[in-house]
Amino acid sequence: MLDENLAYGDDYKFIPATSIESGTGTEVLPDLYCYTIQIVNIVLIGNPENEEFVLIDAGMPYSAEKIISEVEKRFGVGKRPKAILLTHGHFDHVGAIVELINHWDIPVYAHKLELPFLTGKKRYPNPDPTVEGGMVSKVSPIFPIDPIELGDRVSALPEDGNVPYLPKFRWIHTPGHSPGHVSFFREEDRALIVGDAFVTVKQEYLYKVLTQEKEISGPPRYLTPDWSAAWRSVKKLAALNPTVAITGHGQPMSGQELADNLKKLAKEFDEIAIPSYGKYVN
Repeated sequence: MLDENLAYGDDYKFIPATSIESGTGTEVLPDLYCYTIQIVNIVLIGNPENEEFVLIDAGMPYSAEKIISEVEKRFGVGKRPKAILLTHGHFDHVGAIVELINHWDIPVYAHKLELPFLTGKKRYPNPDPTVEGGMVSKVSPIFPIDPIELGDRVSALPEDGNVPYLPKFRWIHTPGHSPGHVSFFREEDRALIVGDAFVTVKQEYLYKVLTQEKEISGPPRYLTPDWSAAWRSVKKLAALNPTVAITGHGQPMSGQELADNLKKLAKEFDEIAIPSYGKYVN
């Protein structure tokens, strides 16, 4: 049923950026599947043999058909997730959400601090084109930041850390990149869905985005207004000792490669992640 109360912001538009990984799906674990849409990842959590699954994040603007197609390829024609869980509400993580809600008629969950950006009340801070970085930083003012309107279709994640439809996961508040940014963690195998708390590609540099050169880094600089919180969030995630991490941008990382890189990032965040200059740098 079409819900005419749902809407994107006035600045919603297609963003002509892509990478060599676009259109690629990776089964990271039997029940964890990562799919790249242009420059961002969505995650499907659930075993394909089971109809109980959820979608993490909602891709780039105008990507609904690709997401629906990938879901049906993995789970079967006509199948739909139980819910969409958002790591945060930036344009590249909610780009297809209105169409997906209308197509599947399912609920959306996000951290309570992210709800103003998802219910038409508050726009994100302006991207910083002056921040240290490459071409992606310089063109970042074209990225949509107006709030979207999901009305009563979006709810706050439970305060106790439980995750709807994912009883083995818990959500972890990882602010810095956005006020209500969350990551999702499963204790039994230490699998981590990071969002943009850290990424595995230097997202500010066009060449590295295009080639998806694997390199652990902090959150995308041009849209991160609180670097102190971002560093605390990375330390919090490193302390979990994850065995595998699926990030919002870049390729999944696991094993010793993840352990070594994440430990280094948590220790040397000021050198690796925090830009030398920019309007959000203290």
